[in-house]
Amino acid sequence: MNPEKTAPFELGRGEDACLLLHGFTGSPWDVRPLGEALAEQGLYVRAIQLPGHGTTPEALLSVNHRDWTEAAAQGLLSLRDYRRIFVAGLSMGALLALRLAVDIPERVHGLALVAPALRFKGPHMWLLKRLRRSGLLERLKPWVQKTGTDLSDPAVLAEAPILPAFPSARLQDMWELQDAAMSALPHVRCPALVAVAEQDHVVDPEGGQVLARGLTASPQVRFISLTSGFHIIPRDKSGPLLATEVGRFFTHLREADSQPGLGPKRPATGKP
Repeated sequence: MNPEKTAPFELGRGEDACLLLHGFTGSPWDVRPLGEALAEQGLYVRAIQLPGHGTTPEALLSVNHRDWTEAAAQGLLSLRDYRRIFVAGLSMGALLALRLAVDIPERVHGLALVAPALRFKGPHMWLLKRLRRSGLLERLKPWVQKTGTDLSDPAVLAEAPILPAFPSARLQDMWELQDAAMSALPHVRCPALVAVAEQDHVVDPEGGQVLARGLTASPQVRFISLTSGFHIIPRDKSGPLLATEVGRFFTHLREADSQPGLGPKRPATGKP
């Protein structure tokens, strides 16, 4: 992977900040368009690179979900000097964002959960999860090969940094994060936007609906379903629409927070 493309980044300036979290085997490149849009709206944006990501397949051998959770927490705590902090996560990053909202609630003022990896798509992944405790996966197929990433835009796909393989053992970590996210849902007490791509080939979009319904303690939940583009939404055809929706959501929270008595309420969900 090209280290210049996959590097962490910081953009913008302002009293409020947003932490951006990429997905499993991805990198900050995947979420940069969203970061650029939020920076233009007056937020300081920091996108971190999760441990083991953005370099080589072998780098993922020595990390696990605890390392990713800790890195996300450190990223959030590094923004302690900002008035309000929002967290936007893509895929696995959305699961990590949920954990932050529960583990460090006083620092998370709102969430944007993009293509949350609550459920993988397809019967093959369902079967593998059922066998997760057996250890067969790691013994029979220690590496999972990748030939691409889930983008519908051919021009963007041609320039996408792609990790060619990952250790199958890391799927165990993904399943651990999925379980932790499900347990966290009823304890999230900040507003949240959930965005899914109807044509996602990696995660089940219905998992996003399950997630949104499970946020029972959140004062506001907005669910949007995007009709164009695939899993890497910020980089795909619906990326501009996603950036608009997330920007509006965070702006509404910033304005409501500054006007007592105008706190957010839980609206109906649906398409943007």
